Amino acid sequence: MEKIDIVLVAAVAENGVIGRAGDMPWHLGSDFRRFRAITKGKPQIMGRKTFESIGKPLPGRTNIVVSRDPGLVIEGCLTATSLEDALALARKDAVEKGVDEICIQGGGEIYRQALALADRLRITHVETTLAGDTVFPEIDPALWEVGEEERLPAGEKDDYPTCYRVYERCR
Repeated sequence: MEKIDIVLVAAVAENGVIGRAGDMPWHLGSDFRRFRAITKGKPQIMGRKTFESIGKPLPGRTNIVVSRDPGLVIEGCLTATSLEDALALARKDAVEKGVDEICIQGGGEIYRQALALADRLRITHVETTLAGDTVFPEIDPALWEVGEEERLPAGEKDDYPTCYRVYERCR
């Protein structure tokens, strides 16, 4: 069977913050476009709170929501009671669609669980420090190396400048 990579996709402030009060603490139009391009057609795994902050399934992707509630039903989404079960659903979907990545899109607890399993990180570093209640786990430079980097000034629809990096797991 062909390898299917697990990829964490996130926007992270300089102090690790990714969320505040159930929402992102910034607006980054250029990053939304990149996110859409990276994730289109691929299975997505997110926690229930992240799904609720989005409010609807993302189009053109299989949306898999992780919740401890085994009775949770969300129209247009698959649900799983653990990251392990969500990954099994995502792998099946990726094989059926012929794609080679599963995208993990938050929140903090899902990222924390998935980091040890990840093959790649696609991180938009938001060049600011903000208060928040959800953080991304620390990226250990002994385990991850930057393979690609792109700096972007704040555009018309961006609150802050960013630096997009693709991290590959050190082998």
